[in-house]
Amino acid sequence: MEPKLLRALGPLDLTAIGINGVIGAGIFVLPATVAQLLGTAGPAAYLFSGIVVFLIALCFAEIGSYFTVAGGPYLYAREAFGPFIGFQVGWITWLVRATSTGAVSNAFTTYLGYLWPAAAHGLTQAIILTGVLLFLMLVNLLGVRYGAWLVNFFTVGKLLPLAIFMGVGIFSIQAKNLLPLTWPATHRFGEAALLLIFAYGGFEILTIPAEEVDNPRYNVPKAILATMTLVTIVYVSIQLVASGTFPGLAQSKTPLASACAHFMGPLGGTLITLGALISTTGTNSGLMLAGPRLTYALAQHRQLPAVFGQVHSRFRTPYFSILFYAMVALGLTLSGTFVQLAALSAIARLVQYIATCLALLRLRKRMLPDEARFQIPFANEIPLVCIILSLWLLFQSTFNQVMMSLGALALGCFLYFLNFLGGNRFRKKQASP
Repeated sequence: MEPKLLRALGPLDLTAIGINGVIGAGIFVLPATVAQLLGTAGPAAYLFSGIVVFLIALCFAEIGSYFTVAGGPYLYAREAFGPFIGFQVGWITWLVRATSTGAVSNAFTTYLGYLWPAAAHGLTQAIILTGVLLFLMLVNLLGVRYGAWLVNFFTVGKLLPLAIFMGVGIFSIQAKNLLPLTWPATHRFGEAALLLIFAYGGFEILTIPAEEVDNPRYNVPKAILATMTLVTIVYVSIQLVASGTFPGLAQSKTPLASACAHFMGPLGGTLITLGALISTTGTNSGLMLAGPRLTYALAQHRQLPAVFGQVHSRFRTPYFSILFYAMVALGLTLSGTFVQLAALSAIARLVQYIATCLALLRLRKRMLPDEARFQIPFANEIPLVCIILSLWLLFQSTFNQVMMSLGALALGCFLYFLNFLGGNRFRKKQASP
């Protein structure tokens, strides 16, 4: 009998994975970019993006209550639209995880450079990034429980310094830094909102390892809603404090550390820097846990070679998928910058959001009624609004970002048909006398 994955993740583990997946590099790096683009309208952009993503999260919460196996957005698209669309969404979802790992890793060394300048560039940076990713890979190879414990530790570790930043900083806000409220050009607001999709994205990560979750039909929706409520409050508050306390926010490479140092002194800057290092490492830990479960799910449906679906007999983890994910993520980490990878990741996320909302509309009609499922209000209106908003955000992309995304989709088509042809040849050999 082949070894199976263990249902070892409880509701608190799942919520920690969700919070850890969202609160990562973005909130420590993007406040400066948002301030550059929008000035005093920055907090409003965070609130707008938070509402958009919360509506999308509601769609994920409902469709997540339909299934109990691994796959997340890939599984939903496959069940709704068939294997080809399912594979494309699975590939894009996996790409989101891998590019996010690269973006977050680059943010890690940017903040480490606040304490140790040599760590932010050159060979030293490459060695540090390689060592961190290999450590996270090893922990997740040894078992999902160890990966979950690491995520829980980092989740608490990242929330504490952010709580101090908000709690102390709110008393240092100066109205002159927030007023007058100027509304930027629409294209600049759209550009900022697109980047904030990266900052708010990641909640969908907790739908992927459903096969290792205790009672996923109940716990997945609950964890999604808890995650997005907390994250939206934290993000809007942080941008408000950073903008209201630090006039030089737009010019800073380490905006939260610089802002905290401005109202708490050098100790504050060091505290936030350590928080950023913990946060980015924790986010990558969660990505290393969930990302490989996508290639595992694709292999389970025979859309990738069977080796991606193999489970280690002792550790009960998809070991080859973990190794493959770690190597690709490391390559992206060493070849890109935070903003480039964050933009590509945001576009890929929007594609999977649109696909999931469409899948929800289709599966509602096809699946039998079940009172045990989580149901969002207003029936079809929320998914339709989410699709329209996501399409609007996609149109805020630059030409280069669109071409990179189309190239990723073209590569996904190539991989699908390559595996399809390989599968056909294998079946013909099996059928021949």
